[in-house]
Amino acid sequence: MGERTASEKTAGAAADGRLTALLTCAMAFSMLQLFLLGAFGPRLVDELGVSPTVLGLTTTIGFGTAAVLSPVGGRMVDRTGPRRCLVVLLLVSAAALGLIGAAPGPGFLLAAVALGGLPQALANPATNKAILAAVPPARHGSVTGMKQSGVQLGAFAAGLPLAALAGSVGWRGAVWTAAAAAAPAALWAHRALPADPPAKAAAPVASLVPRGAIAWLAVFSLFLGCGIASVNTYVALFGVRKLGMGPTEAAALVAVLGVAGIAGRVGWSKAARPGRAEWLPGALAAGAVLAACLLAAALYAPPLVWVAAVAVGVFAVSGNAVSMVLVMQRAAPGRAGQDSALVAAGFFAGFAVGPPLFGLLAQAGRYGPGWLLVAAEFTAAAAVATAWAVRERRRGPRTEVPA
Repeated sequence: MGERTASEKTAGAAADGRLTALLTCAMAFSMLQLFLLGAFGPRLVDELGVSPTVLGLTTTIGFGTAAVLSPVGGRMVDRTGPRRCLVVLLLVSAAALGLIGAAPGPGFLLAAVALGGLPQALANPATNKAILAAVPPARHGSVTGMKQSGVQLGAFAAGLPLAALAGSVGWRGAVWTAAAAAAPAALWAHRALPADPPAKAAAPVASLVPRGAIAWLAVFSLFLGCGIASVNTYVALFGVRKLGMGPTEAAALVAVLGVAGIAGRVGWSKAARPGRAEWLPGALAAGAVLAACLLAAALYAPPLVWVAAVAVGVFAVSGNAVSMVLVMQRAAPGRAGQDSALVAAGFFAGFAVGPPLFGLLAQAGRYGPGWLLVAAEFTAAAAVATAWAVRERRRGPRTEVPA
C-alpha cells in the first residue's frame, strides 16, 4: 500500500508539473507582444516610422482593449471553463503576432495589437480557474507564482533568443517565429487539460464594480501597471538613445528584467501565505520605487541600468503575481474568474495609461523626468497597498475562500 501511495504522489506531482508548464506557456504568449514591441522598439522606430509617442500608444491600444474585455473574459471563463478559453487564447495570440509581423505601417500595427488584447483579457481568469480546479490548495501559491512567471519568460524570449534571431532574419521573421510557436501550444492545451463541464446558462449579471479586497487590489494594480508598462516599453529605447547601446544589447535589458521577474514571482508567491501576503504588495512596490530611481541615475552612471532592470523584475513585476495569489485567497465562491478579471482590468488599465504619459517625455528626450514619473506611480501603488494591509490587520485574520 505504501508503494502505491508513493506512486500516486509521484503521478500527482508529474500531473501538477505538466499543468504548470502549460499555464506558464499560456501566460507567456498572452503578453508576448508587449515585450516584442519593447525589445524591437528601436527597430520599429527606424523601419516603420513609429515615433516614441506612437510606440507608447501601441501599449495603450493593446492593454486598453484588454482592460475593457477583462470583465467579459472573466464571465466567459466562469461560464464555459478554462480549457476552451485557453485554446482561444493561444489561437488568437498566434493570429495577433502574425499580423504584427505583417504590419506595413503604424495603423495596421495598432489594429493587430488591439486583437492581442483578447488573450490578455483571458489569461489570468482562465489560468487561475484551472489552478483552483486541479491543484491542491496547499500548492496554489507556488503554482500561481510559476505560471505568472510565464509573463517574464516571454520577456526573456523577446529580449534574447528572438532579439538575436531578429539580427539575422529581421524583426518580422522573429515575430512570425513566435506566432508559429503559439499554434501548436493551442493543440497542447486542448489535449492536456481535462474537458470543461457543459457551459452554464447565463447567470444574473453580477456587478462589474470591484468591491472589498478586490477593489483595493485593482487600484494597486492600476498604479503598478502604469510603472511596469513604461519600463517594458521604453527601457530598450532608453538604452539606445541615452546610454549608447546597440539594439541587441538594449533588448537584453528586457531579457534581464524577465529573468529577474521569473525568480521574483516564484519566490514571493511561495511566501504569500495568508497573514503575510497582505503586506507583500506594499513592500514590493516600495522596492520598485528604488528601481525607478536607479533608472534615472543610469543617465549619470550607465551600468546602473542593469541593476535597475533586475530590481524592476524582483520587486515591481513580482507584485502582480502576489496580487493574483491574494485574489485566489479572497475570491467570492464561484467568482474566481470574474474577480481575477477585475483585478487584471486594473493592471491592464495601468498598462494603457502609463506608456503614453512616459512617451510624451521620451519624445522630448526627457528620460530622467520619465523615470521619476514611474517612481511616483510605484509610490502610489505602495501607499494603496499599505493602506489596505493596515485595514485588513484591523479586521482580523482571514482564511482562504474556496472559489
